[in-house]
Amino acid sequence: MLAKLVASAHCDLPCGVYDPAQARIEAESVKAIMQKYADNDDPVFRSRAVSIKEERAELVKHHLWVLWTDYFKPPHLEAHPQLHQLFWDATKLAGAAGAKGTVDVAKADDLLSKIDEIAKIFWETKAA
Repeated sequence: MLAKLVASAHCDLPCGVYDPAQARIEAESVKAIMQKYADNDDPVFRSRAVSIKEERAELVKHHLWVLWTDYFKPPHLEAHPQLHQLFWDATKLAGAAGAKGTVDVAKADDLLSKIDEIAKIFWETKAA
């Protein structure tokens, strides 16, 4: 009879593959596009800018959801009960109610702030 081997991990792959910087990079792109949109009156440029901004905002959501669903686990939520609200707020700020639905740079700043809060907790969990 073969011995049963049980393995466990708190994430899908060995640690080191997750990083909130991916969401932040895309959110920085969203903000830069919003600023370029505001500085240009050409309707063709603006149309392209909105399209690209929405793609980047969707990538922000993707990267946030990967962190939320694949990296963070119940013990993290127990230690940081604000995580659920942070992810809710951040993904809403990246979505239609935020970055995808506006060219207001203040919304991009709000999104970046939420990502920074998530990143702070993320790195605390990596240090533990």
